[in-house]
Amino acid sequence: MIDFEKASVFKLAPCKPEDIAGQVSPILIQGEQIVSCFKTVRDFVVFTNKRVIAVNVQGMTGRKKDFTSLPYSRVQAFSIETAGTFDMDAELDLWFSGLGKVRLEFRGHADVCLLGQMIATFVL
Repeated sequence: MIDFEKASVFKLAPCKPEDIAGQVSPILIQGEQIVSCFKTVRDFVVFTNKRVIAVNVQGMTGRKKDFTSLPYSRVQAFSIETAGTFDMDAELDLWFSGLGKVRLEFRGHADVCLLGQMIATFVL
């Protein structure tokens, strides 16, 4: 799902932290907490108080996972686009030094304004 070169096929939808905590907790550092999380069919994105973690579930069984860590300290700029009347999807663009632009697309009921406020808190 997280292919930073191509547009994503699936839109992220909000999920409960307890649904994914067991899968991501082994890579969290001391004091790091899950703030918000979003999921597609298999893949998910976790926003913690330190970074964004994109998890790409691979293979038929889903036992193999690719964890991409994107620390807030490397964010140079960000942009949010809220859902509209006809375009029901929302978007979050993050520009990371050394990586470039990362776009996350959400279903319309995701609160990207709250995400923007949270990212601003950690970045500014």
